[in-house]
Amino acid sequence: MSKSGQPIAVVDVNADGCCAPMAQSRIPPEAAGSLAQAFKALGDPIRLQLMSMIASAPGGEICVCDLTPAFEISGPTISHHLRVLKESGLVTAERRASWVYYRPQPALMRRLSALLDIDD
Repeated sequence: MSKSGQPIAVVDVNADGCCAPMAQSRIPPEAAGSLAQAFKALGDPIRLQLMSMIASAPGGEICVCDLTPAFEISGPTISHHLRVLKESGLVTAERRASWVYYRPQPALMRRLSALLDIDD
């Protein structure tokens, strides 16, 4: 949920025509909101670092217990940032016993990358 209490719509990353590089064509209005939400989530330095750690984790996933010690901020603040990444569709989370494991969502990451591609 967003701060307004409304669910955040995640763009269908498999949808045809979503999205050509913005240097080639206009972003469809129905995709712009969801893609902007993902970019906004990455606009915070802590979340960008967390996303980098999650995306580069050996085995394709990382435990929150390995993320938290990398920062000099509280556990609840880390949880907030991870929740924002999850709500934006950039990561998924799976609880195992008392720990939560995070995985990147490569399809959305590819979609964001393709949107910014200027070489096509």
